[in-house]
Amino acid sequence: MATRSAPAAPAAIIEHQPGAPHPLTVDPDTADALKLWVVLSRAQAAVANHVAADVQRHGLTLTEFAILEALYHRGAMLLGEVQRRILVSSGGITFLVDRLVAKGLVERQACPSDRRARYAALTPAGEALIARIFPGHAEAIRRAVSTLAPDEQRAAIGLLRTLGRGAAALEREGADPTP
Repeated sequence: MATRSAPAAPAAIIEHQPGAPHPLTVDPDTADALKLWVVLSRAQAAVANHVAADVQRHGLTLTEFAILEALYHRGAMLLGEVQRRILVSSGGITFLVDRLVAKGLVERQACPSDRRARYAALTPAGEALIARIFPGHAEAIRRAVSTLAPDEQRAAIGLLRTLGRGAAALEREGADPTP
């Protein structure tokens, strides 16, 4: 865990002006954490909007594209595996796969070892579509993050991976989000 080299400064107190929103008084570390959350959220939204616009040109939502991309790179997967990979609810994955089945891009296949389980697999049309559009999609992502140099991108990957793992560990531990 990173620590500050100097002791934290006392909390800033801002005088309240009538009619203005009430200011929050937070210590500098908390202020930095709040700023990180805002910047991270805005950056993710900006990149996601750019990427979503790219896949919408092909009549897909970002989550539909994510399913097609996962199946293209991983092969047929149980619906639960697809759900965990693209981070949607179990009801959401059923709905999304139903839409892709209706579009003729995905098919459900029975699981030979468990009658209750179903695999999702690309149809020939789904495979042809994702093979055709994935290179342009990858380029759209490259453009969206290109304001960072390649070494900065690698550094961001490491930092964000550490951040994500730390937050996931708190969730697994059932940690109270407030001290």
